[in-house]
Amino acid sequence: MPKNVLTLPVFITLSRIVACPVIFFTAQSEDVGLRFAAFVIFVIAALSDALDGYIARRYDLVTDLGKLLDPIADKFLLVSTFVPIFLISNRGFESEGIPIWGALPGWVLIVIFGREALITLFRSYGARRGIIIAAGKSGKRKTLLQFLFAGGLLLWYPLNVLATTQVWDGVGWAWSEVFFLVWSGVTLPLAILMTIYSMLDYLWSYRTLVGLNS
Repeated sequence: MPKNVLTLPVFITLSRIVACPVIFFTAQSEDVGLRFAAFVIFVIAALSDALDGYIARRYDLVTDLGKLLDPIADKFLLVSTFVPIFLISNRGFESEGIPIWGALPGWVLIVIFGREALITLFRSYGARRGIIIAAGKSGKRKTLLQFLFAGGLLLWYPLNVLATTQVWDGVGWAWSEVFFLVWSGVTLPLAILMTIYSMLDYLWSYRTLVGLNS
């Protein structure tokens, strides 16, 4: 394990955290260009989540700091996308609704952020006992599904603005509507199910922390 904690993977993870406030505010902008920028920055940040892990494993740069920061960065990115989506979709404008869902239900945020809060507390509890709980496969799959849904919505909003202002309309937009209808109808339910499953998976995998034995 490297002595220098500020390794390249850690730097990439920190950069992802820094990008989150930018995504949070640009995603809610009325400017179409800024909304597209939010989508692009989000895609880069989401891809960096896979990049930092690959570099850390490939070049033996895995650190305890990286293990702790990586899931924290994912949580920041989650907040910077799901909260704006919730706020935008609940403004009451039909054009800003989510395909199939309309306004993003509040219980979805409760499930997603409640799981994150619980696992964060669980990680802190483990860290105080010298056990670093790194992101597992179920957690990564959960994050992927959440990011797929959020990324699709961040792209949907500026495209929808272009269509409603009649800058872009016609057959191309009709096919886009069908695509995003299927996208949001599939990715969000799967993300919710995987969110619940990954929470149970973490708690069961580290059940010895709370005195439970197999």
